Amino acid sequence: MLIKSFTVGQIQTNCYIVTDPTTLECAVIDPGADSNTILNYLDDNKLKCRAVLLTHGHFDHTGGVEAVASETGAKVYMNKKDVRQTAIDIGYHYDPPEGTLFINEGAEIKVGSLTFKVLETPGHSEGGVCYICDRALFVGDTLFRDSCGRTDLPGGNGAEIMRSLKKLGQLEGDYEVYPGHMEWTTLDRERSCNEFMLSAMDE
Repeated sequence: MLIKSFTVGQIQTNCYIVTDPTTLECAVIDPGADSNTILNYLDDNKLKCRAVLLTHGHFDHTGGVEAVASETGAKVYMNKKDVRQTAIDIGYHYDPPEGTLFINEGAEIKVGSLTFKVLETPGHSEGGVCYICDRALFVGDTLFRDSCGRTDLPGGNGAEIMRSLKKLGQLEGDYEVYPGHMEWTTLDRERSCNEFMLSAMDE
């Protein structure tokens, strides 16, 4: 498995391209902006994008979705709780492309020989999810190095994010953690240093 990260958009969102090196099939996680940069990387490396995986529906994680999906033919996956329902949802919920597949806890998405398993982790948003692929954990804005996602936006919930942090903390073994913003970390590090996760684990 190969993982390439791009920092895109004004809010410096991390977009990840996860590739099966044998088949060159890949998934793009959270293409929040700068779709040309993402598409150029796919083209330059002859990658076949099969899936666009969204950790949640906030605008800074979804701004490049339609361009990437339409150009590559990839299916879009997200949790339905983050779908825009009314005009006031704009910015905090998302109106996904036609044909988007809605995922829930335990779903598995195959991309080449890679399998992405879905964990529902609400709190930063109602429909927040994480993806496990081998020993990599793509957490969106649920967990950050030494911190966690904010809960003061529409759909956020402090009690929910603590339950989600506890859920991540109780995973067996260590993982490389790839968040939606800032640098990557490891689950063992966050279990030992992150005051939010430590507090969640004590509840």
